[in-house]
Amino acid sequence: MSSNKDELSADVIIIGAGAAGLMCAIAAGNRGRKVLILDHANKVGKKILMSGGGRCNFTNLFCEDDNYISHNPHFCKSALSRFTQWDFIAMVERHQIPYHEKKLGQLFCDNKASDIVQMLVAETQAVAVQIRKRCNITKIKQANDGFQLDTSLGKAFAKSLVIATGGLSIPTMGASGFGYDIARQFGHSIFKTRPALVPFTFNQKQLQQFDGLAGLSTEVRVESGDQSFIENLLFTHKGLSGPAILQISNYWQPGDTVSIDLLPHLDLLEHLKQMQKQRPKAGLVGILSELLPKNLANHLVNLWCPIKNMADYSYSELEQITKHFNLWQFKPADTEGYRTAEVTLGGVDPDQLSSKTMESKTTKGLFFVGEVIDVTGQLGGFNFQWAWASGAAAGEYA
Repeated sequence: MSSNKDELSADVIIIGAGAAGLMCAIAAGNRGRKVLILDHANKVGKKILMSGGGRCNFTNLFCEDDNYISHNPHFCKSALSRFTQWDFIAMVERHQIPYHEKKLGQLFCDNKASDIVQMLVAETQAVAVQIRKRCNITKIKQANDGFQLDTSLGKAFAKSLVIATGGLSIPTMGASGFGYDIARQFGHSIFKTRPALVPFTFNQKQLQQFDGLAGLSTEVRVESGDQSFIENLLFTHKGLSGPAILQISNYWQPGDTVSIDLLPHLDLLEHLKQMQKQRPKAGLVGILSELLPKNLANHLVNLWCPIKNMADYSYSELEQITKHFNLWQFKPADTEGYRTAEVTLGGVDPDQLSSKTMESKTTKGLFFVGEVIDVTGQLGGFNFQWAWASGAAAGEYA
């Protein structure tokens, strides 16, 4: 009967077989540590598999610490500087995984996200990491200069315990607040969590106003607070999505207004004045259809503007039209919540962790990595890079 106990004993137990947990296991295994990963899911790296539309935006060529949001903006710097995007790219190239830059430094697999999961699993196997799936953990306590875990597979023991459980986003993938519960158990503070990189929803009036636009996409500049992004916006059946909206959702607070410039590269007022002279008999829909998707131009002109030929608009009317299209003020009803959020804002207070090792400052041998910590990246591979970097940092010391 001792074999099961031996199998569930290790130098390092990592809870969570996602991006940060797998990278931590690889780094610890490379130091000769006996590593065991426990995960409640039936598959390794589930979130990796569905990321980037199934192609996994695994890092970004331009990872900087100002791509991250945290109550302690300096916390992420140490880990990101020691395991960089170039280190992860080197691993990808060593495994001969074809990839490409989509835009803005975003790197995606040419084929599918499972290439990244298979690479990580192969790396864990090379250093004899044990992975046990479908394992539920019911209790954790400090014991014998380490940690004892009561699990559905029996009791487990390790000197070091790494929490790589992720956040609350996408509960259908098995996301839960388990990591935060463990943090609280050991005296850690949790910054309030909320969905991030998440679509906005319309209220009932907005739903009626923009009915029929679902599926239409156009490049915009979106602003909230002192942040702005130029990216694509997508109308949905529930509200607004697309990279521009996901980016700004990280900085938006409930009740705030979002400003959207539907023509970010054009001084629309100047353009309309020119068109008045050059094409006085043209309609506004026709003019704007040359700048925006035709159905979108038609819908918004009918919603916002008097319908006339260009020659018949007064200067103040042109100013009003410009304001609608260059400065659309939009107050979201809400977000779609954790159901579709890519990541979770907030989490374990970084000030209570070592930025060098990810170890708890109050509980020796307890480490936190990845999304469970209050470090959230922008859209574009930054959250994966934080997972790789924080996992590697903990793996050097766990």
